[in-house]
Amino acid sequence: MKLKLDNEDLQTDKKECKQCGRYLNKDYNEELCPKCIEMNLFSAVRDYIRSKDVREMDVAKHFNIPVTKVRSWIREGKIVYKTSDGRTISGVYCQMCGKKIDFGTVCAECRKLQQLQVVSKQYGEMKADEMHFLGRGDDKDK
Repeated sequence: MKLKLDNEDLQTDKKECKQCGRYLNKDYNEELCPKCIEMNLFSAVRDYIRSKDVREMDVAKHFNIPVTKVRSWIREGKIVYKTSDGRTISGVYCQMCGKKIDFGTVCAECRKLQQLQVVSKQYGEMKADEMHFLGRGDDKDK
């Protein structure tokens, strides 16, 4: 018994994202994959913010998305609100010192302090009679 498969039969089993071509589960009900949906939503939000003077709540209500999603885009630095005179508006504050920041979770000064603490801790763990190389871990096992 010989099994013959037509290209048309194979195409009905496959479902692809209309935008990027990723394969989707055949039971998936959308035409776009979740990544493309998210990317398109973000593009629409960004264009909306650029064309109107709005806040996080306005954006969330207009696009029917959670405010936390809008705030996460702000923290990630994907969205920056600006006033008419060019100053940034943000409800994001440094978790260490409380200074108002445009994005992220820690301001630049606190980030530098964190890096210095890591470096000083590494130096404190080293033995005085050993040769040390910056940027290398201990290679004692080799």
